Amino acid sequence: MGTTGRRIGAGTVIVLVLLVAAAACIVGGVLPAPDAEALGLRIAPVLGFVVAITIVAELARDAAVFDVLSQGLARAGRGRVIALWGAVVALAVVSTVFLSLDTTAVIVTPVVVVLAQSVGVNPLPFALATVWLANTASLALPVSNLTNLLAAQRIGGDAVSFLALSWAPTLVGIAIPVAVLTLRHRRALFGAYRVPSPALPADRVLFWSAAAVLLALLPLLAVVPEVWIPATAAAAVLVVLFAVRRRHVLRLSLVPWRALALAGALFVLVETAHARGLLHFLDVLATSGDGLGPLLGLAASGALAANGVNNLPAYLILEPAAQSPVALMALLIGVNLGPLVTPWASLATLLWHHRVVSLGVPVRWGPFMAWGALVAVSTVAVAAAVLWLVSG
Repeated sequence: MGTTGRRIGAGTVIVLVLLVAAAACIVGGVLPAPDAEALGLRIAPVLGFVVAITIVAELARDAAVFDVLSQGLARAGRGRVIALWGAVVALAVVSTVFLSLDTTAVIVTPVVVVLAQSVGVNPLPFALATVWLANTASLALPVSNLTNLLAAQRIGGDAVSFLALSWAPTLVGIAIPVAVLTLRHRRALFGAYRVPSPALPADRVLFWSAAAVLLALLPLLAVVPEVWIPATAAAAVLVVLFAVRRRHVLRLSLVPWRALALAGALFVLVETAHARGLLHFLDVLATSGDGLGPLLGLAASGALAANGVNNLPAYLILEPAAQSPVALMALLIGVNLGPLVTPWASLATLLWHHRVVSLGVPVRWGPFMAWGALVAVSTVAVAAAVLWLVSG
């Protein structure tokens, strides 16, 4: 009698190694107890929001909210691919801004890819739009990206203060990638498609209830400083609804365990490196954000570090170098708009790649990285310059 073992992926092994190292830093006192306590107080609401918004997005997907929305957008396009393209771009932007970049990469991507395939349109530009905009549109609000949540308190503590600095660079982050994709795939995007029939959700009560929860949540995420509170309330409402009408959907895998473990371990390890003075050599990058040159330098450093090691540790490592709200926004430009080149630069990119390949859309890393480098360099540079103009 034999047994079948379950393979542990390389990503899981890396996360486990990082967790063990982080635990050793805390238990062994390498990270001083006061620093560990301060770190815990800082990241608890951030990670709490990540859990809540992930549950909201997953359950909304299971209630067919995104499927019905995408089908509605396809019918609104009336058979013109360029109109469908504009609708998908809008969906990706709204999803990223209010529900975070991972929601766009994991949930919106398969929806729009399957939609494009179902109406006979090349799905590649739509897939690329979701992954690029998942990153570059994630500068808008604190809730759009985990890095933003970390920086929000130092920038002003509320969405209004954050948006006062982020709105112009965010527009750049949307405009340049969309323009590049539109020009590159212009032959496919200026054609026609067959309009799909209306899609009806299997459970209309669940669909309308989940849609109402989302509609109520989105504006709250833009105006409530403690965003984990409305997100947790929305998650709780949806969990109760599904417990009544579709209990089998409720599962432990709704919680993004691996992402939480990875983020928590990186927080501890980078904080340990800061506490032990291992990153003092980065002091040369420190800037209060007054001049164009320092802002460009900080944004470029963030982009290079993100493509080298991943955008979350890149932000954590470089955060002390940004000594003003404007400088922090420049750093966010680098780590949010810049990770378009290497596959590991953003967790959203890795999650996106797994989704699109499983749907039969081939993605070659060579062209992906080449075009990503073109877009990243131009977008980061222009966004940093625009930040300097609007903050001066």
